This record gives sequence, structure tokens and C-alpha cells, in this order.
Amino acid sequence: MPRAYTVATAALALGVSVKWLDNVLSHFSVPGIVQERQGVSRRITIDGLLQLSLLHSLVYELGTTLVAATQIAQRLAAAGFVELSQGITIRADLDALRANLIDRLEHAVEIAPVPRRGRPPKNTTGRLD
Repeated sequence: MPRAYTVATAALALGVSVKWLDNVLSHFSVPGIVQERQGVSRRITIDGLLQLSLLHSLVYELGTTLVAATQIAQRLAAAGFVELSQGITIRADLDALRANLIDRLEHAVEIAPVPRRGRPPKNTTGRLD
């Protein structure tokens, strides 16, 4: 299995809020996202990040809806271009986008919070801090 990243790391690399990313992943199926069962954190692969980056650009730069952006982003990630109608084509330089994402991921991995696992520490002081 290829390397996968947490939602927090992916959000930092994409320049979006964790809430926005979590909402997108909750409502839309995006290839490259590993989701198991409730209580298990999502893991996002490089391919998933590429599609999320395309999706974000389509929504915020072209003003498309999330539904349309999800469909177009999947087609763009697969072929590098999407012909919308006669004479209108959207192209993406997937190699440049992937390289840019990898650079941003290297930085995001260093500063992203590591999710805590297990039970919280026992409060021995009796205070509610």
C-alpha cells in the first residue's frame, strides 16, 4: 500500500481547513482515500491528495459546485484533461501538481499534529483544568 497521510496533514498540504476537508470526505467518495469503519482514522494517499487539490481548485477558482468538481476532478486525474463541450477543454499538468504536493507534504508532515491514541491520561489531581 502506498504511503498515506492523516486528514490534518492533508489539510495543511492543501491549504484548507480540516473541517472543510473532513466535510468533503464525509459527503463524497474520492479515490485514494482509505476509509474503514467508524473510529478508524481516514488515510489519504498521494493520488487522493491530487484529486482533492484538483477539486479544491475547481470549486474556488472556477466556482463549480462540489458535486460537479468531484466528477471533473476524477476525470482530470485519470486523463489530465476533460473536454466539457465542443471547443472547451480543461487541462491539468498532473506531474507538476504532484511534485508541488509532495513538496508541501514534506513541510506539512513536520508541523501537523499527531493524533493521540488510546485512553486519555488519568487525572490524578482531582482538578477539572
